[in-house]
Amino acid sequence: MSEQRSPSPRGYPFGEAVALDVDPLYAKLRREEPVLRVGCPFGDDAWLVTTYADMKTILGDRRFSRALAAEHDESRLTPLPIHTSILGMDPPDHTRLRRLLTKVFTTRRVELLRPRLEGEAHRLIDGLLAQGPPADLMEGFAVPFAGTVVCDLLGVPFEDRERFRGWLDAFSATTVMTEEEVEADTERLHGYIAQLMGSRRARPRDDLISAMVEASDKEDRLSEKELVELATVLLIAGHETVSSQLVDSLFVLFTHPGQLDLLKHRPELMPTAVEELLRYVPLISHVTFARYATEDVELSGTLVRAGESVLPAIPSANRDESVFENADRFDLTREHNPHLGFGYGIHRCLGAPLARLEMRVALETLFARLPGMRCAVPPGSLEWKDGMQVRSLLSLPATW
Repeated sequence: MSEQRSPSPRGYPFGEAVALDVDPLYAKLRREEPVLRVGCPFGDDAWLVTTYADMKTILGDRRFSRALAAEHDESRLTPLPIHTSILGMDPPDHTRLRRLLTKVFTTRRVELLRPRLEGEAHRLIDGLLAQGPPADLMEGFAVPFAGTVVCDLLGVPFEDRERFRGWLDAFSATTVMTEEEVEADTERLHGYIAQLMGSRRARPRDDLISAMVEASDKEDRLSEKELVELATVLLIAGHETVSSQLVDSLFVLFTHPGQLDLLKHRPELMPTAVEELLRYVPLISHVTFARYATEDVELSGTLVRAGESVLPAIPSANRDESVFENADRFDLTREHNPHLGFGYGIHRCLGAPLARLEMRVALETLFARLPGMRCAVPPGSLEWKDGMQVRSLLSLPATW
């Protein structure tokens, strides 16, 4: 076991994320230095973890805590620590909040949303056809498709999206916003959610925000701050994360025409295709939230001492050759695919069943209605959002 500490931690991230490329340095680190001491732009130094096996340990082992981040200057890429709500808790607080949401995101209940999703997909494609090619699949399909779903579920008026959408960037901005801008937009979004909760308290509806307010008021299960931050996290995940995953997945399919043709000829492959897209797309540019060791733990021969933090690099774990054969190849027939696209352990994404269904319905409907759909410009000319933790195209022009 190594206890050696680097005299000067390596600067992280190693470079700007380029399109959907995964930095080749991760493969070298997995082989030679799977646990590396790094210094991020903000917060304390940390251990960067790059292998799949170590990733499952730090995400699933109770010896690693998310809640302890609140007691430290968390290693991070954002100017301010992010209000992570349930994602920043350990049991029993985490259990208390997750129990409230678990019944909403069961596979059975999510499947009941399929007609609503299919109807929305067809409505948006009707709009694309009426407009004619080329059309932007980001603003013309992915954003309204994902946004409508999560807004309906939560009870957020979709027509308010022009007000709140810009505020969502404050939660994943790394270099494109100042500390003051992040703080101001965070306060605006929290204020907007708080107003919605006040209106639901006066006039409840059949939506998740109303259910959360009722649980808080009648059962004293959530504080007002917990309510606001939890609803905010759900809105961000359902709106920005899903729309980015969808448009990035379309980009991958367009740039792998052989795989796309296979999917069109064998639509029964869609479930495995969705899983492969979730693995292959490095949606998080670099690392997810830090975990803190509550006792000394060995990871790949390196001792992580109690109180030290580790940073999980999910894009690296999903390309680990010891788990995924030909890990850098996009293969929609891949059968063994235990990817970490939704995380792992107690913080595994609650909305995974819904995200999977959204992906399936969106892709199935798009390629059924527009079988000749393809990128309208050279892929290398497309522009990507800079300075954000979530990778996403600014637009995806398509023709058919």
